[in-house]
Amino acid sequence: MASALLSDGADLTPLESRIVHAFPRGVPVDARRGTAEGELPDTSSRRGCARPPVRASVLRALLLSGRADGIPGLRLTGVTVTGRLDLAHAEIPCPVRFVDCDFEHPVELREARVRRLDLCASRLPALTATGIRVESDLGLADCRVSGPVRLDRARVEGDIRAARLRVRGALVLETAQADGALDLEDARLHGDGGDALDARNLTLGTLLNAGGLDAEGRVRLTGCTAGGWISFIEARLHNPGGVALGLSSCEARQLTLRDARPITGEVRLHHSAFKAIEADPGVWPPSVSLEGLVYESLSPRLPADRRLPLLECDQGGFLPHSYEQLARSYRAAGEDVEARTVLLAAQRRRRRSLPWPARVWGHVQDVTVGYGFRPARAVAWLLTLLLAGTVAYGLDEPPRSEPGKGPPFNAPVYAADLLLPVVDFGQEKTFAPTGPHQWLAVLLVASGWIFATTVTAGVTRSLTRP
Repeated sequence: MASALLSDGADLTPLESRIVHAFPRGVPVDARRGTAEGELPDTSSRRGCARPPVRASVLRALLLSGRADGIPGLRLTGVTVTGRLDLAHAEIPCPVRFVDCDFEHPVELREARVRRLDLCASRLPALTATGIRVESDLGLADCRVSGPVRLDRARVEGDIRAARLRVRGALVLETAQADGALDLEDARLHGDGGDALDARNLTLGTLLNAGGLDAEGRVRLTGCTAGGWISFIEARLHNPGGVALGLSSCEARQLTLRDARPITGEVRLHHSAFKAIEADPGVWPPSVSLEGLVYESLSPRLPADRRLPLLECDQGGFLPHSYEQLARSYRAAGEDVEARTVLLAAQRRRRRSLPWPARVWGHVQDVTVGYGFRPARAVAWLLTLLLAGTVAYGLDEPPRSEPGKGPPFNAPVYAADLLLPVVDFGQEKTFAPTGPHQWLAVLLVASGWIFATTVTAGVTRSLTRP
């Protein structure tokens, strides 16, 4: 019936006849008035204008007819497709292009195979293209879709071009593959209380460009792999009370949120790997998940005290790996002082979870030598105690343990002998202070052991940390 319809043309409208005759040679058909052939439409000024109708049954019959006198292609501009365009499981060996077109019903392309598909600036109730195979680019730029767009398990051998796409519902790209890029620049995705973008296990040959993306709902990129960047430059991610950005188990060269608005909702980055992460600390929300996150560098370059508050927000509590990773990135950039600041913060965070005796001992280590990461403190404390001992014992020489035996008294050497537990100058055993000076000797000996223990622990951490 479809073949007969196309062959005799008896039931075709004049516009449909034009389309049928143009198809075998791939000639564009522009049904708009006052627009040059091939010119992109100004959709903002034509939203209320009626477009001439073309039956979906005619288009389907044409695409499945196999007619080709030259290089076939369906290239329509400014029409209204009436009826349901159902091309599920269809084999379409030619490019299909709808520009500035209206579709009365959802478009069905499930498991279809098409050389090229472009719906630029068109309006659809919904699009179902689960498992579609596109041998070139897939174009959704400037589309307006009032329902969900399903591209899960799609296989695109070029780019997915969806700049300025508007979707009321989820844009689903779960387990999809594109040899090129996914372009969502300035797209607007409204998840209606659910997912705005579901791109779990998405595989991209180059990059994911979501610059300027405005997403109301969850953005799910769990398991996403991109050969280049994942970019949310100037994006707005909004999902209060839920996950706003799920990037767990992702892998890409760089993740950038430069100039993005503060994220509203939770961010999950656990077990992901990036060469670089570009984000100002102010973009992160109060709730994040960072366990197992691996990266080599952070930008912009900021002091450690600007980065540390993010680690305090981790839902997993104290995670040593997160601090070690941040310290490693500072050390790789040659900023050893900032790396030590991070590791000191890790020890202080860990102290909160210890029993009270260990917390007391931790405070002692912190105040004295900063857990070994502030060696200058140890020098200052040692010099202060050495001076105090020298003055005290210099003014009042302690009696000898055995009269007439041992070397002559030397106040600075005696104080040093008390302070340094592994050094023996022969003074400590020769003299036996009494009264307050005996308590001072005990203080110096105890302080010496504290310093020795804490400095040794700090040096050990410095030598064994990655």
